[in-house]
Amino acid sequence: MAAEHEPLILDLVEWVAAKPRRYTEVMEAWRTSCPRLPVWEDAVDRGLVERRVERQADGSGDPLVAVTPAGRAYLTRHGRDLRRAG
Repeated sequence: MAAEHEPLILDLVEWVAAKPRRYTEVMEAWRTSCPRLPVWEDAVDRGLVERRVERQADGSGDPLVAVTPAGRAYLTRHGRDLRRAG
């Protein structure tokens, strides 16, 4: 894990903690083709966020991305306000 993109990982986890997001929304906002900036991949690999496959109210099968208990602990350790995050 590269320390230089740690603030971006924090931002991603905090953004997802505010409310579960659809996977396509997360990919539009956070996916990158830059191998030096794998923010999404690092957050998933570290177990901070997860995809949940469940049928949406509108009938779509687009998975939701939600913060995990480890992700909430990560935010707390780094002084992020969980009340604001969700």
